[in-house]
Amino acid sequence: MANLLEILTSAGINLATALGFLVAFALLRLQPINDRVYFPKWYRKGIRGSPTSSGTFAKRFVNLDAMTYIKFLNWMPAALRMPEPELIDHAGLDSAAYIRIYVLGLKIFFPITVLSLAVLIPLNYTNDTLEKSNEVEYSDIDKISISNVPNASLKFIGHLILSYVFSIWTCFVLYHEYKTVATKRLEFLASQKRRPDQFSVLVRNVPPDPDESVSEHIEHFFCVNHPNDYLTHQVVYNTNKLAKLVAQKKSLKNRFVYYQNKYERNPEKSRPITKTGFLGLLGDKVDAIDYYTTEIEKLSEEEKKERERVASDPEAILPAAFVSFKSRWGAAVCAQTQQSSNATIWLTEWAAEPRDIYWRNLSIPYVELNVRKLLMAVAFFVLISFFMIPIAFVQTLANIDNLKKALPFLEPIIEKKQVMSVIQGFLPGIALKIFLAILPMILMLMSKIEGYTSLSSLDRRSAAKYYLFILINMFLGNIVAGTAFEQLEEFTSQASSEYVKTIGRTMPMKATFFITYIMVDGWSGIAAEIIRLVPLALYHFKNTFLVKTEQDREEAMNPGSLAFATNEPRIQFYMLLGLVYSVVTPLLLPFILIFFAFAYVVFRHQIINVYDQKYESGAAFWPRVHMRVIIGLIVSQVLVIGLFSTLDVQYSTYILIPQPILTFWFYRVCKGRFEPAFVTFPLQDAMVKDTVERATEPTLNLLAYLKDAYVHPDFKGGEMYKPEAIDEEERNPLVPTKRTSQMASQTGSKHESEGSEGPFLKS
Repeated sequence: MANLLEILTSAGINLATALGFLVAFALLRLQPINDRVYFPKWYRKGIRGSPTSSGTFAKRFVNLDAMTYIKFLNWMPAALRMPEPELIDHAGLDSAAYIRIYVLGLKIFFPITVLSLAVLIPLNYTNDTLEKSNEVEYSDIDKISISNVPNASLKFIGHLILSYVFSIWTCFVLYHEYKTVATKRLEFLASQKRRPDQFSVLVRNVPPDPDESVSEHIEHFFCVNHPNDYLTHQVVYNTNKLAKLVAQKKSLKNRFVYYQNKYERNPEKSRPITKTGFLGLLGDKVDAIDYYTTEIEKLSEEEKKERERVASDPEAILPAAFVSFKSRWGAAVCAQTQQSSNATIWLTEWAAEPRDIYWRNLSIPYVELNVRKLLMAVAFFVLISFFMIPIAFVQTLANIDNLKKALPFLEPIIEKKQVMSVIQGFLPGIALKIFLAILPMILMLMSKIEGYTSLSSLDRRSAAKYYLFILINMFLGNIVAGTAFEQLEEFTSQASSEYVKTIGRTMPMKATFFITYIMVDGWSGIAAEIIRLVPLALYHFKNTFLVKTEQDREEAMNPGSLAFATNEPRIQFYMLLGLVYSVVTPLLLPFILIFFAFAYVVFRHQIINVYDQKYESGAAFWPRVHMRVIIGLIVSQVLVIGLFSTLDVQYSTYILIPQPILTFWFYRVCKGRFEPAFVTFPLQDAMVKDTVERATEPTLNLLAYLKDAYVHPDFKGGEMYKPEAIDEEERNPLVPTKRTSQMASQTGSKHESEGSEGPFLKS
């Protein structure tokens, strides 16, 4: 296990790395040639102009103003200067709420850190329990942990009291943050500009009807059951094959543009040549421009035929649709109520905004969704079990003796003091981070297979999986596996009745491993986030070889977005560590506090200047943020109960057992008090927005605004069938239907609710 020298070595390495990244970023962002990489958001908004378009040749590429280099760190105060209301207007509520997660961490852990360092470290350090014990291995850091307090000591009263104080303070902060974000969400929705999703719902599992097509059946149902509010609808098509053709055509166009640009830059040279085989490396040599022109024309014709086939083929129309209403109130009523006496059909939910929709999953039949979720649950269980192997291996790196046994030929190198410090203070954290690099892609793929229909729901679902994985493998797996490896000899020589006591005593000693991980991931990792090395390299590569026009240059910018599916669980992991070790090993807390403060500044800068969010959900993820902090708090409370049970502290279990019970009760109170604001939209607020809009825009043509909002992107620009909309001024009292008789409807549509059978009058 790492001692104080090794922790300081790791701190030095990571601080030097973070400082190097920050200095490099501060210098790179000043260069005009990099302006689009570090300020793409302002270019997307049309506010910032390129500094490379004017001035002398040298000034277009290099900043020659010496004063800017003297103030190269002014980006930090600039990132903190923008007030939150302006930040919400600039970047959206999702981004502002994400920043509040770091604020939440600072609010929770700053008082806890001060109190813990001032009270618990003196209580722990003024003992010699570990020095007198021959049962366990320990380091200098363990002397200031709870492991150094003798069993049944009265000093544990301080730990018990502070355990309650920390829990109460955490709940207090959580309540007020939940209340604040819920209020901001309602204010944001009330002040938000008109968007298609405010008037639309997604309808799934439309029952079949023998007399009407899916589109006609949907129109008939909503004309009958929402006669005063229904406006129009857009059925969902299975366009997966068309999407492949569109993607393939886009790829060919990119290659065509590349060769076209290459030729136009040097027209005096011969025309570019390519091969017709795999990746242009195999096959016959042909003229690249002519070849890709021909291939694009072929694909365009094939794409046109497929588009026509999808639009006319009843089998390509899915039992789902986006239904739009004349008012937000009408959409809210439909989205938040049950449409049929049969709760498995005519399922409605709020439609995501068009850019948020994951179109591919709309083609999944509803009956498959539960099967897919079950299969992915099994696959996730297997994934968690598989990853225990690399987790255990990482723990062998954290112990030099185990590493010598596993790799005896490296013993002469490992024995060197400098190498030993690097291995124990730096290598375990970086090795674990490498193992976790591919995990988010796997979890996102699993979420897509489960069938979620919006990018925001995919992010939230992936984040839930990632957090569960972190909790089981990274936290519990590291504690259990690490303890087992480090105390293997003691385990084999002790009676089985002593196992729990040994694990309870050695669990606090894993804080050294987590400290190294926080420095690698939380310090160096955050610093690497701001320098954007990969987008920087890709931009200059494209700008050098592919960019020809300003539009090409705009497309070469890659602002990215908040990786909520990975970043939010990572924040929760640090909160979990802080809550668990606040009473056990207080020295870990300053490292977490530094992470939250540093990440707050960095991500605030990125949100203001760089990230371009793919969607806006109005902070719909906050209930899950709150829930995961509560889970971390309960886990910490249960582990503290288990730890104190091994320390012979009289009545400790009875004293501490109310904590998780009261915390769960607190969670239920907050859930009932605030979560409805994130799930439903108040009818009162919807009516207010509708009334104001009708008064300020009496001539608004809502049908024209909504009719193409939910057309599949692969259809835009082409012809497709659109169901005829109901004219708002039409006063025809009969609902159009193709059913031959009411009897035919009753026998042919057994899943249909009674309120939509046969010809009915509009109310």
